[in-house]
Amino acid sequence: MKAIADSSGSGATMNTAGEQLDLVFGAVADPTRRAILSSLRSGPASITTLAEPFDMSFAAVSKHVLVLERAGLIQREIVGREHHCHLAPGFFEEASGWFERYRDFWEPRLDALEARVLERKSKRGKRRMRRGR
Repeated sequence: MKAIADSSGSGATMNTAGEQLDLVFGAVADPTRRAILSSLRSGPASITTLAEPFDMSFAAVSKHVLVLERAGLIQREIVGREHHCHLAPGFFEEASGWFERYRDFWEPRLDALEARVLERKSKRGKRRMRRGR
């Protein structure tokens, strides 16, 4: 398993790809953090700006930002007293690859299931029409 450097700048911590994936899924499991990521899609923003739409303290939003940063989803740049955040390059690559591997497994099975269900519905409809329903 490959090791991934911690992008938070908080130390030389290394995570395996599996641990990094756990951090990504844990980070996006929270609706506040998903909203922060969504806000950053339009460009970099200060933590103060990111905190505005939420009914929580600046410190609470800052903790959410730290979780996203540790997961490697965002990066923080300090400019004077302001902390500016932006989406990290390669954002979600690991998670996307994980989903793709399972898509290759599940897609043919779900397609076959859908075909079977439609086939059964079609047969039932024909039987009902013959009975006059």
